[in-house]
This record gives sequence, C-alpha cells and structure tokens, in this order.
Amino acid sequence: MAKRVKFKLNGREIEAEEGRLVIDAAKDVGVEIPHYCYHPALGNPGNCRMCVVEVAGAPKPQISCRTAVREGLDVQSDSAAAKRAQASALELHLVNHPLDCPVCDQSGECGLQDYYMKIGQYQSQVRENKQHKDKRVEAGPHVMLDQERCILCTRCTRFVENVTKTYELGVFRRGHAERVELTPGKVLDNDYSGNVVDICPVGALTDRDFRYKVRVWYLDKTDSVCPGCSRGCAVSVHTNTKRPWHNDGKRVARLKPRYNPEINGHWMCDEGRYGFGSLDRDRLGRVLRLAPREEELSWDAACAAIASELRGGAVAFVASGMLSNEDWSAAKTLFAGAKFYFTPEPDQIGAEDALLKRKEKVPNLKAAEALGLKSGSFDELAADLDAGRVRVLYVVERDLGRIWGEERAKTLVSRAACGVFQGPNACAVSEAFRYRLPATAYVEESGRFTNFEGKVSKYEKALEPIGSAKPDWEIFDAIRAALETSGKGAAA
Repeated sequence: MAKRVKFKLNGREIEAEEGRLVIDAAKDVGVEIPHYCYHPALGNPGNCRMCVVEVAGAPKPQISCRTAVREGLDVQSDSAAAKRAQASALELHLVNHPLDCPVCDQSGECGLQDYYMKIGQYQSQVRENKQHKDKRVEAGPHVMLDQERCILCTRCTRFVENVTKTYELGVFRRGHAERVELTPGKVLDNDYSGNVVDICPVGALTDRDFRYKVRVWYLDKTDSVCPGCSRGCAVSVHTNTKRPWHNDGKRVARLKPRYNPEINGHWMCDEGRYGFGSLDRDRLGRVLRLAPREEELSWDAACAAIASELRGGAVAFVASGMLSNEDWSAAKTLFAGAKFYFTPEPDQIGAEDALLKRKEKVPNLKAAEALGLKSGSFDELAADLDAGRVRVLYVVERDLGRIWGEERAKTLVSRAACGVFQGPNACAVSEAFRYRLPATAYVEESGRFTNFEGKVSKYEKALEPIGSAKPDWEIFDAIRAALETSGKGAAA
C-alpha cells in the first residue's frame, strides 16, 4: 500500500497517496482543476496546459496532471496567478475555435463552454481571422469529425493507439496546420469507436447516430447495465420524454458508458452502445388470449386462466438471459417442477474479444446457474413437443423461430395444449401462442444482473412501461398467487 502524505490544496490540508497526481488528489476531495488532455485511462501528455496550478517554491505555474503529491507540497488551484494562467490557456484554445455553439451537438456538455463560464469571460485579444479546416468529415460509420472544433488534446488518438490499438486516427501536419485526421487508408470502424465521442471534450467528434436528434438538456439520465452481453457494462441510459417529437419519437436517445473499475472501466463496445434500436419496436402492451379468438383480458383473469392450465403438469419453461435476478428467483418458485430451457443458442452467441465483449449476447444466464437451475437443450424440447410430452409451453422473451425456423416453431408450439408467450416485444411466432403477456423492457424496471464473473450490478427504472406491461417477476408472482388461492400450490 502506498504511503499516505499530507499536503495543502488551496490552503486546506488534505491527505493522499504519495506520488498521486495533484489533479486526481484534488478530484478526490471535490476540487475540479480544469483540464482537457488528461484522462485517467489515457495518460497525461500535458499538452493542453489547462490544469496549471501555483506551487509554492516553484518559479512558475506547474501543470497538475504531471505534478506528484509529496509531503508538505503547497498547491493553489484558485489563486489569481493560477486562474490567470488557466484563462490564458483557454484563450489559446479558442483562438481558432468556431463560434457555432448553437448548432453544435456538444452544446450543453462542452468543456469549452463550461470552462469559459467558470474561468474565462475575458475580452479577447485576438484580431486575426480564424483558421479554417475540414468540417463534417465522416470518420467512420458512427463518428463525425469537425477539425475546426478540435483543440488537439489527443485523447482520441491515444485511445486508438493504446486501448483498441487500431491506429485509425493521428495528428498530422505541423505548427498551426496540425490537425487530427484519419490515418491514410483507414476508417474509424473498430468495435469501440463510439468511445472517442465520449472522451472528446469539445464538439470535434460527434455521434452520427445522435446528431441533431435532441438537445442534451432535454434528456434524463439513469444508471443502468448494458444487456448486450454477459460482461454487464455499467451504462447511463439517456431518455427523451420532455420533447417526444424529438429523436424521431424514440424514448431512448443514447447509451453512454458509466465508470466501473471492476467491470468495464471507462468504456463500452459499439455493439452494446447502439443495440437499443429495437427497444420500442413491435412492443406488446395488452394482455391477450389469442385462441380460440383474440380477446383482451385483465391481469387477474389471465393469471387465473394460466394457473388453471399449469395445474395439468408437464410444463416446459423457456427463458431468456434477459431475465433479472429477481425474475429468475420468482420463476424458480413458480415453475418448481418444470423443465427449464435457457441454453444460449446461435441467436445469443457472437464474437468476443480481450477488451470487453463476451460471446454470450445476453446479460444474465449466470443468475440461473447461481440458483442451481439446469437447462435442457432445444433439441430435447423439440422432441418432447413432437411427442406430445409437453402440456404447457411457457416462453419468456425467446424467439423460437430463430432457433427452429419460423414454420417449424409454429408447428411445435401448436403441439402443446397451451402456449404462453411473455415479453416486451412481439416476435415471428408470438401469434402462435394461446396467451400473450406484455412484460417490461429492462429500461422500464429496476433489478439486478449477475455477469459472467459473478459480479452483481443494479439497474434502475428509466421509463414508464408501455400499456399494461409488468416486470416478469411480478407476473410470475401473480400467477403463483392465483395457484395458491385455488389451494393447489405451485406449478408442477
């Protein structure tokens, strides 16, 4: 363990690990020192000169991202000399920066705007015309580059050099002509390209999927967990409900990574970042009995009818890895004697890498294992359905058409005396079931996921459910209550 030492920051004595950077030690106690180039996961090149502080005994201001804490160090980040140096550095960054804040997607979360209001508001000394560079450069499928807005902090180039090691971006030319450009022959299309937008402190790199969709001050932000794979990255869900006519009417505007040192650090992959597009597509909002004719039911009526079917035994429960820990626990109680099927099939398996991506493209199969549940294979389920050994087929958020083929799946579902489909979205074969129950999507509920390493993460409710949708655990508990009311106990 590193030695702890005492030093002064703005006249206040604080304690920190010896050798820790002053900029980090200050942040630990709630003091923000302005900075652009420094990023805790990308190093400290010290080229933006924004984090200058006054150090007692030093002949001139020092940059805090390269000054280490030591016993007796005396630092001033808010002295007149420090503020003057920070404002001067900011003015240099704004010399050629275009005044296009009203049309910039970064407006509202821009480091230049924030610092100008805090330490700027100076009378500009610059009289020369601004230098012009290329704008609206399509750097890759997800990222747009505006060279005029770039302040050459080099965060993006260090990300593709040190994190992804794909080298699509670099700083080219010299002097005042320097600019961030695509490396000749390359396109910014690595699996983590969206992260360069997150770390850009200005509007030089913007998200092509988000550009001009909705202003950031209209967004609500909720802590959540990415459901894209078994890594379970910590994310922030940015939702658009204040201006429903913005963002093409979609409720979720974007996902951003949320720092979690134990799971994903500062990053997330593009697959998870842009995987929410189908969230509101083909949503289920009504409790329906589809056969012998379509009719809408109350939740009480549907639960009573399904409970009556479950009493007959021979139940097959097909579950998705999207179920939360709470859902799995309630399902285990309700379907105590049923056969479970949740093994990942080809529709839930994909590529993985050494950084974050995992091959299991669902977040929470680990919770089922932790409860001691065992999964049969879908070949076994097909054989049981073919042979008429399954009376009730209860499917939660799994598209059996992708496993068996659409026509084959419909035929197999019809072999069960009763089929129940439950989930937030309709699928190709959901019309083949007798009952269709609307469940909430993960952004419409709170719960927990257990990732592939057994680490449990909590996600919060970001949106209201659509229609009559309820969390899966609540549906299971309601059916169990209907069974117990009849005095027959849990399903067998």
